[in-house]
Amino acid sequence: MSADVDLLVGDGQWLTHADPAGGARALRLSDGPSGLRRERADGSTIPATCFPPAATLAASWDPDLLEEVGVALGEEAHRLGVDVLLAPGVNLKRTPLCGRNFEYLSEDPLLAGVLGAAYVRGVQSIGVAASVKHFAANNQEHRRHSVSAEVDERSLRELYLSAFEWIVAEASPWTLMCAYNRLNGVHASQHHWLLTRVLREEWGYDGLVVSDWGAVHDPAAAVRAGLDLQMPGDAAAPPLLRAALADRSLPEAAVAQAADRVRRLAQRCGPERPTTGIEDVAPAHDQLARRAAAAGTVLLANDGTLPLTLPARSRLVVIGRQASRPVIQGSGSAEVVPTAVSTLQESLRLALPDVRVEFAPGYDWEELVEGRRVPRDPDSPAAQRLRAQALALASGADAVVVCLGHPHGIESEGYDRLDLDLPADQDRLVAELVLGAAPVVAGLTTGAPLVLGEWRHQLAALLLPGFGGQAGGAALADVLLGVSEPGGRLAETWPLRLTDSPAAPTYPGERGTVRYGEGVFVGYRWYDALEREVAYPFGHGLGYTTTALTGIEAVVVDPARAVVEVRIGVRNTGERPGGCVVQVYTGEDDPVLPRPPRELRAFARVRLEPGEQREVTVELDGRAWAFWDVVGAAWQRTPGRFTIAAGLSSRDLPLSTTVTLPADPAQPRFVDEDTLAERLQGR
Repeated sequence: MSADVDLLVGDGQWLTHADPAGGARALRLSDGPSGLRRERADGSTIPATCFPPAATLAASWDPDLLEEVGVALGEEAHRLGVDVLLAPGVNLKRTPLCGRNFEYLSEDPLLAGVLGAAYVRGVQSIGVAASVKHFAANNQEHRRHSVSAEVDERSLRELYLSAFEWIVAEASPWTLMCAYNRLNGVHASQHHWLLTRVLREEWGYDGLVVSDWGAVHDPAAAVRAGLDLQMPGDAAAPPLLRAALADRSLPEAAVAQAADRVRRLAQRCGPERPTTGIEDVAPAHDQLARRAAAAGTVLLANDGTLPLTLPARSRLVVIGRQASRPVIQGSGSAEVVPTAVSTLQESLRLALPDVRVEFAPGYDWEELVEGRRVPRDPDSPAAQRLRAQALALASGADAVVVCLGHPHGIESEGYDRLDLDLPADQDRLVAELVLGAAPVVAGLTTGAPLVLGEWRHQLAALLLPGFGGQAGGAALADVLLGVSEPGGRLAETWPLRLTDSPAAPTYPGERGTVRYGEGVFVGYRWYDALEREVAYPFGHGLGYTTTALTGIEAVVVDPARAVVEVRIGVRNTGERPGGCVVQVYTGEDDPVLPRPPRELRAFARVRLEPGEQREVTVELDGRAWAFWDVVGAAWQRTPGRFTIAAGLSSRDLPLSTTVTLPADPAQPRFVDEDTLAERLQGR
């Protein structure tokens, strides 16, 4: 039992204890998710490929790409002696202020689940464990160690647990990381309902549960709840566990079970690997990072200026520090030391040898307050001088590309953003640039939504490359010049104002709690239910061709299980080859409980040649129509008519049809007491 206790607590910052007699070697864990953060003994970090972070990868809506990136990350982990990659992050984006949103995939649980499962399959195909995080309801960084997320069970089941459930079912992750925060008053690290009843007993999870670093407050309570491994090492924890065993407040069976899970993880990871380095795979992974960045670049608006066609001896003016000193990632534990970094400025010069590519910084950053960098006052002499230089250079240009975004450190683990505003000096700069004669294309470097000025309507084109990773500069050049298509579609809604967002009235909480008063109405579900105008809707994104959806048909193939096959015709109506993302949403026509008007239930990426037409087929199962019945403690489907809508975003759904489904024969008929009373009274 002594060896079992040792296995439940880390050995230092990144290692587990070994148990040679039990067949378990020591395992090394490392941060992710956009690249490996393997530390040397002196505390420095070994360079690794910095892929675009989750927010950018998710915009690709491409599970195959996520799996390919996962394979590459697994390969680098394998070569650097890492056994467990602490990724992916699949928490929903409840508030656009969350400092860690760049690490998370989406505001929608289906999209997060499908992409997260693909990432996990890729990593684990190499024999490296993925660690899906942060379980659960870690949707803000403000007071993350102590805040209690007060969430009703229906919202938990339908939204905040759903992506984790999907990944457990579809990808069998070898580890899962519990969150820092409390959930309905109980720390996630010692939440029995969460870690044992739901995760293991209901979902059948057979992997290991590891704590976030420093998330354990009571080691014995955590093990009783279902936590297997406390990280990092803590000299006080083993004596506390042994004392709890001695006074029988901690059952021996719970300790033995957790230790067995650590041993099973060691067996899954296999024998220790020599550290060989990644030099031979680095060039190929840099090219993959470049392709992934282009696939996640969203074209928000375009008047036909893109892709750029520039004759010899024309002038292309590039403006913005982001073009010469790019912010390639967010800050915190996910930060990677890249193997190389490309810049837009240099990439355009290499790609356009016969074009005069000229550069002006336009704005600058100054060192901040408390370790974070802040933008300059737009009325300061330095800001005015930089702006004047940029405007003068732009005068007479054939085209202008301006790169905008916050300095490094604004989006980070550990704290949330204060607002959604673009730095004021950059806002002023672009507002004046669009008044000139040259067409202006803007690119936004960010891991989360920004509120943009009215100048957005005066741009020739607006691109969202997001955080592009180490090859983001080259990828953006590829997109601007039409070498690559902007493959991205928004994985989260961009609101017009922060106050429009669903969590605005309750974030960041009070007296140690934050109440999820919006319930199941998160992201586009909120904006659509309130018919609220948005800047750019969930799923939106343009390509360099045009697409038409030509027809929809829905066939109920299994009424008892509510399995419906949906067929959608799609045609490339443009002159270039290109792709689109066909999105399928469902809504109940006369729901017995408040439900979003539409919810994403399936999607498919399609690439078509000019004039090509294809039929896309997706299958919807019983969960596509169900809600969580808190009284019956089960997924419930009421009989009735459901609308199926197909389109290219949550606000662009030109095709719809309906199906009528029977009640779920496996569940008792649902009765809502309030609705029943009203009907009996003739209301």
